[in-house]
Amino acid sequence: MKKRKLELVVLSDIHLGTYGCHAEEVLSYLNSIKPKKLILNGDIIDIWQFRKWYFPKSHLLVLKKIIDLSIKGTEVIYITGNHDEMLRKFANLTIGNISITNKLVFDLDGKKTWVFHGDVFDASIQHSKWIAKLGGWGYDILIVLNKIINWFLLRIGREKYSLSKRIKNSVKKAIKFISDFEQTVVNLAIEQGYKTVICGHIHQPRLVNKVNENGYCMYLNSGDWVENLSALEYKNKRWKLYYYHEDKVQPFYADQELKDMDYKELLAAITITSKPS
Repeated sequence: MKKRKLELVVLSDIHLGTYGCHAEEVLSYLNSIKPKKLILNGDIIDIWQFRKWYFPKSHLLVLKKIIDLSIKGTEVIYITGNHDEMLRKFANLTIGNISITNKLVFDLDGKKTWVFHGDVFDASIQHSKWIAKLGGWGYDILIVLNKIINWFLLRIGREKYSLSKRIKNSVKKAIKFISDFEQTVVNLAIEQGYKTVICGHIHQPRLVNKVNENGYCMYLNSGDWVENLSALEYKNKRWKLYYYHEDKVQPFYADQELKDMDYKELLAAITITSKPS
């Protein structure tokens, strides 16, 4: 199948290494596109929740695919988040077409654009990191429970159900947090003269023009690949929110060559291709 050519793609909150990660869907998506630039906006590898006994082959396939894209000419920029904060010590490191940074500022078709993960505006992480990590473990347990429930639902011919989305959408404090987060980001972006600001972190896909007394900017959030399976795509000077579940062609994309590799071969390939020349 012909791959979609895109100028820029933003993915965040994939959470490789956790039970909630939809790695096969991520791989399918990456197989269907040919971006000039791929921005990985934090929490791609979930180091907080990392377990030695749980890092499936499908999760390694995603890493290998990202490396393959970079080898074939895609510029890959990895912006660190809170779940992969250990990578912040490698900020400003560049290997081939892959670079690691904590934030990104660049000009996009005449618009000053600011990209960062967003955890800097989350008080629960900044002041009580252990509570945030505990919440992460609880979230992982909820995902496992959700998978069991969905297994039963599919067996009886019912649609899948997202417990985490239901809880977030029904809790007033969660709704207020999201609203406050967006407004804080927008106010600072406008103050600094940015016309576009892109975040991740809160797992809420968003594309909206925001205005305050000092000006305006476009606020975008790439969502996640745990609940929403979403991404941001830029082409012909326009942003679009992509949802995997709305794409009828997407699930048919596969990379058989990658899938035929066993676990040890994948580890070796990732290690070798990741080393600087």
